[in-house]
Amino acid sequence: MRGFEILEGYEGRGIKLPMRKTAFSAGYDLEAAEDVLISREKISIVPTGLKAFMQPDEVLLIFIRSSLAVKHQLILANSAGVIDADYQDHILLPMMSLGESFEIKKGMRIAQGIFQKYLTVDGDKIGVGEKRFGRFGSTGEF
Repeated sequence: MRGFEILEGYEGRGIKLPMRKTAFSAGYDLEAAEDVLISREKISIVPTGLKAFMQPDEVLLIFIRSSLAVKHQLILANSAGVIDADYQDHILLPMMSLGESFEIKKGMRIAQGIFQKYLTVDGDKIGVGEKRFGRFGSTGEF
């Protein structure tokens, strides 16, 4: 199974499940769950009100929508988000502006999520039986 769920506490708040816009779109459009001011060179966290689920050998990669990057000089602070299969928490997007401040409005399409299979090295045993707890940085320190 693979997909998105609206988080507990966000039901009834107009959060939409991500969709692809065309038959050949790779990415699922993620929307902002609330208004957030994105300031120049300061990281702001934009909530989506969503979590994702996928197969153990899959990852959800998140990229900013190119129109926001080009027209408004916005970037994801981590360049691309990586949501692992065992991350069962709120998808939060760290964003900042390289230009003027910009207000993200609730319901605005801000990023695209692409599900992808990945490979590991032969004999990889890391994480066998381990369970993730926590949010950002939950697999270790910087």
